[in-house]
Amino acid sequence: MSTAVMPDFLPPELALNLAGAERLETTCQSAQMVWHAWGDVSAPSLVLLHGGSGSWTHWLRCIGPLRDAGWRVLVPDLPGFGDSDLPQGCTDVDNLPPHLHAGLQQLQAAGRCGTAVNVVGFSFGGMAGALWLAEHPQDAEQLVLVGAPGMGLKVAERVPLKGWRHLPEPDAQEAVHRHNLMALMLHAPEALDDLALQLHTANVHRDRMPRRRLSSTDIVARVLPQVSARVSAIFGEHDALYLGRLSELAQAMPSMARSWGRWAVVPGAGHWVQYEAAAPFNATLLAMLPIGGASTRAAML
Repeated sequence: MSTAVMPDFLPPELALNLAGAERLETTCQSAQMVWHAWGDVSAPSLVLLHGGSGSWTHWLRCIGPLRDAGWRVLVPDLPGFGDSDLPQGCTDVDNLPPHLHAGLQQLQAAGRCGTAVNVVGFSFGGMAGALWLAEHPQDAEQLVLVGAPGMGLKVAERVPLKGWRHLPEPDAQEAVHRHNLMALMLHAPEALDDLALQLHTANVHRDRMPRRRLSSTDIVARVLPQVSARVSAIFGEHDALYLGRLSELAQAMPSMARSWGRWAVVPGAGHWVQYEAAAPFNATLLAMLPIGGASTRAAML
């Protein structure tokens, strides 16, 4: 365990709020996974799984409020992203469950994580969480899916993402990053602030699993009946992955899960809902979790 280093471009208030994070390392199949942790080690644990081409920073507007609500917050860089190694032969989300299971067991054995665990997965991380808990149902009590793909529902038009790695000029790359953020991740133009652009740029440069394909399948819908943990869901109203189809998803998900919890939509937000609408998202998530009093949740609105 060591003290985690925060990105140097964080606003001062956010950097102060996230100061003191622990950097934890776990190993599976000779590959190292890096976790960031906040909060009392004796508190119930909340594992936050980031989206594709991301890192723990997908959650940076949620960590402080969740920690302050009484959670031990654990946020890994998934294998192949951020500071974590890309395991040999790891090409998509279906390779991740052994690493998440082994990582949690190692943290628990080292006294860095309690036995009461809830998992929240954003986008690609939601897929990872569903596959993980289908294979290892004892690992968590609840799974909250945030903007998760893999439900077998497709929109009329594919999200128009653009490539950037072939572009030699930083300005040209930045223009593509801006385009991609608005095409997939965010809804309101004002949500694309300097911090969102810096986070996204830093994250995509460290994505070493570029040819993922399972998000366009129904893999999550197929494994949810195997998840014994309670399943809930939060989506942004304008999630680009489900434009015009959120109502269908809301009707379908309760029948997919063995133990269904709650469905929630955050108004005015896109796919990266926990960044674009952090306060209502955090309040919605806390209302789904087994701790966090009404006064705490109300204060976050």
